Formats: sequence, C-alpha cells, structure tokens
Amino acid sequence: MCFGRCARCVGYKLLILALLSIVANILLYFPNGETRFASEHHLGKYVECLHGILGGGFLVLIPAAVFIGLHDDDCCGCFGHKDCGKSCAMLSSVLAAFVGILGSGYCIIISALGLSHGPYCFTHLQRNWIYPFTESSGGYLFEYNKWSECQEPQNIVQWNVTLFSILLVLGGIEFILCFIQIINGILGGLCGLCCSHEEV
Repeated sequence: MCFGRCARCVGYKLLILALLSIVANILLYFPNGETRFASEHHLGKYVECLHGILGGGFLVLIPAAVFIGLHDDDCCGCFGHKDCGKSCAMLSSVLAAFVGILGSGYCIIISALGLSHGPYCFTHLQRNWIYPFTESSGGYLFEYNKWSECQEPQNIVQWNVTLFSILLVLGGIEFILCFIQIINGILGGLCGLCCSHEEV
C-alpha cells in the first residue's frame, strides 16, 4: 500500500524533528550551558512556554507513532474486507495529523513571538533585568551593534536567535509534513474504500 509507505516515511521524519525540537527547547533553558539563570528565574517568558518540548515535541511524537504503525497495519477490516480496514486506519491517521498540526503550529507561533520580543537580560543601561528589544518588534535582529546591550547571560541574543530560529524551522517542517499526511490519509482512505467496493 503506497499510502502506508508514504505515511511511514512521514512518521520517521516527524520522529527525528520532534526529538530535535525537544533538544533545542531544553538548550534554551541553559544559556551558554549554565544552569543558574534557570534557577534564578532569569529566563524569557517565551522560553518557558515549552513550545519545543510539548508543541513541536510530544504532540508531534503522537502522529509520528501513528504514521509509523500504519504500514504494518494488518487489521481484519470491516465486513471481512482488509482494504476497508486499512482505509479506515488511513482516515484515522488524519486525526493524528491534526494533533501534529496543533503542536507544530504552537511551536511556530511561540518561536516567532520569542524572536520578535527578544531576550530577557541584564543591561548596562538600566542596570536591571529587562526585555530591551520589545519596542523594536523584531528589528533588533538586524541591528547587531545593539546586541551588546545584554550583558548577562553572555551572548544571550545569539543564543536565543539561533535556537528560536531552529525551532521555528523545525515547527514549519513538521506542520508541512502533517499537512501532507492529511492529504495522504484522505486519498489513501478514499482509494482503499473504492477498491473494497469494486471487489464487492
């Protein structure tokens, strides 16, 4: 069943992307590999949203597991027709794909907001922990000379921009793959049903 093989391929790709999202989100909690900023609650509000762990991670692992299992789905089918059972399984994979779309969409939105808002850091001008780039609406991304305003954690702007960008890209790819599986699941389900009706 070519639709099942396609679903399995999508599933394995989603599995890798979800694991990468989890790792990237965990790294956001430890700027420069230091744990003290997390323990002192000096992390940005979008870092703590778990968008890579929960959204791009666990909510994408669910459809990944479903899609990987579709290829080996040897259910008995309905009314004794195996194709019908497989088509039902393909159609049910559409629901799992919607879960993946919700998770990856959450990851995309929070990553975009994190990039736009900028990091939470200690600045030499204010002598306090603030969000120095909120007014720029993401314009700070191209004003590298202003990045030095953040003194602590060191290189926090580069750290946040890199990891939020990675999560944004990973979430975008996950979203596209889940959307492809929605189309694949609908086509596979409908084709399976047509084949089983023809056999009758």
